[in-house]
Amino acid sequence: MSSPPLQDGPVAPRPGQATVEQDSIALDRAAVSLSCLPFRRAFFDELNQRPISSQELCQRADWPSLVFAPFGVERAEAHFNWLIRLGVLRREVDGQGLTERVRLTPLGRQVLERWPGEIPRAGLRERIHENFRRHRPRF
Repeated sequence: MSSPPLQDGPVAPRPGQATVEQDSIALDRAAVSLSCLPFRRAFFDELNQRPISSQELCQRADWPSLVFAPFGVERAEAHFNWLIRLGVLRREVDGQGLTERVRLTPLGRQVLERWPGEIPRAGLRERIHENFRRHRPRF
């Protein structure tokens, strides 16, 4: 009986199996996005404890401790949706399905481990580049 031939080069990951390089790219992409968004570290720390909706965030009296600048519910939802696409946040699920609340994912916790304190703010050039990548990905 002969054994199967050896493959030359790297073995392709199985479907659904991320490589270390893909994980690193996802972490880096999420880290850049977090530094470009208006959320403070306290916001993500709170999401790690309990889910928050965009409406709840915008109505809170202590919003300056959670975000750098005020914004409306629609803008908060747009930021949430972007962070969901990146894998940093996920929608909370209850007995009837998805809710409007979001929660931090394991990837989000990994990204936050990079910074012991406040998330460093990105410079103007990085924010412009991130804005193009987010709103004009094919540009």
